[in-house]
Amino acid sequence: MPASRRNFLKTCALGALCVATRSLRAGENSAPTIIQFHRGGGMAAPENTLETFVWAWENGGVPEADTRLTKDGVLVAFHDNDLSRLAPHLDDATKRRPIDSFTWDEMKLFDVGRYKGEAWRGQHIPTMESVFLAMQEKPARLLYIDEKGAPMPLVAEAASRFGVQNQCILASTRYECIKQWKALCPHSLTLHWMGGTEEQLRARFDALRKVEFAGVSQLQIHVTTGDLDSPDPFRPSSDFLRRAGRELKERGILFQALSWTKGNVAEVYYRLMDLGVESFATDHPLETVRACAQYREMKKSKNV
Repeated sequence: MPASRRNFLKTCALGALCVATRSLRAGENSAPTIIQFHRGGGMAAPENTLETFVWAWENGGVPEADTRLTKDGVLVAFHDNDLSRLAPHLDDATKRRPIDSFTWDEMKLFDVGRYKGEAWRGQHIPTMESVFLAMQEKPARLLYIDEKGAPMPLVAEAASRFGVQNQCILASTRYECIKQWKALCPHSLTLHWMGGTEEQLRARFDALRKVEFAGVSQLQIHVTTGDLDSPDPFRPSSDFLRRAGRELKERGILFQALSWTKGNVAEVYYRLMDLGVESFATDHPLETVRACAQYREMKKSKNV
């Protein structure tokens, strides 16, 4: 490991937050907050590498792995459909090929760390089996799994084979995918994520009410944050988020938000937690971990 990267990890380490699989309430002073590190490391570290997943666990987060399938049927963690963004050093013909056109022997050679800088050179696309092995006999290591074309039965079989299926949280915007996962891993958690206009979100909530939110353990809403000095900086509105939080809490479902803008600003997290948000997905993991810890300390001091 390069010395510059070791120094980076040492400097950024904020101390692991305790992570639990039950619904956690941000308003309870003693309760930790589940923080999903988007694509494994957000903007802080290379996406979807084993080194990044370990870094996320060590820094109090739950990394997200995006699952794809190689041409020869190997489950891998990778977000995009091709290598253009994460391996820009490759020749044009190679980096524009679809991921599922490569065999594992070809794919395992690609460096997907160096795009972040020399400190991360030498990181490669991992198999999901290697990720599950890193979770084995470490129950605090949870993992969000976002399906990007990998068949759910294959992912569930691999997780079960390593005995980590109950450490996995299946994340999908498609309710049918959540139902399928729950049938395969009935004791595993799920996250139903959704974005769109407030009208579209209301329609999606109405559809979930018809099935009593069956199989949904966590629900994530995508939030856009504007001017924090305005009467309401959030879209969807603060009122919508507050009402959603109340309903989800009554149903025992963890309420998560992902702020696509201003995700590195602590005040955003303070305000969202005041509205009832209990958990976050983030592209700014270290800032989010810090903000949530600070929020709990502020709440604790006010109640002393």
